[in-house]
Amino acid sequence: MKVDIRMEPGFGDPALRAAIRNAAQAAFKAGRAPKDAALAVLVTGDEAVRKLNAEFLGHDAPTDVLAFPAGTPPIGDSDGYLGDVVISLETARRQAEAGGHALADEVQLLSVHGILHLLGHDHAEPGEKAAMWSVQAKALAGLGNPLSPP
Repeated sequence: MKVDIRMEPGFGDPALRAAIRNAAQAAFKAGRAPKDAALAVLVTGDEAVRKLNAEFLGHDAPTDVLAFPAGTPPIGDSDGYLGDVVISLETARRQAEAGGHALADEVQLLSVHGILHLLGHDHAEPGEKAAMWSVQAKALAGLGNPLSPP
């Protein structure tokens, strides 16, 4: 497993970097990722996420997490490369405050969620949603993270 974590200036924190790395390991295990799997995680702010969301998904608004499967911009490509996860730390912080939980727990939830999308999980249909939420809950439980899907 290879996880390239990039934190834009003003959005970096060693504790969050460790939380993301641990979340990636848990998501890889729960989602049964190939051993040579690699991905990138970008931690940035609302404006950067809004621009990506508008350009690639047609939604001109910030969101908490975006997942770009391999071959889709913005970050990179290599052997075993699953794709990119982009997290808005500003949105994550607001969601953590609103939910009354730690920012690291929220960032782990978003990391696991985005990585599971890269592993082919989706929640557009009820059956898919139940399956994804089950794997997500398993990954979060393995981290001792108190958050779980709705």
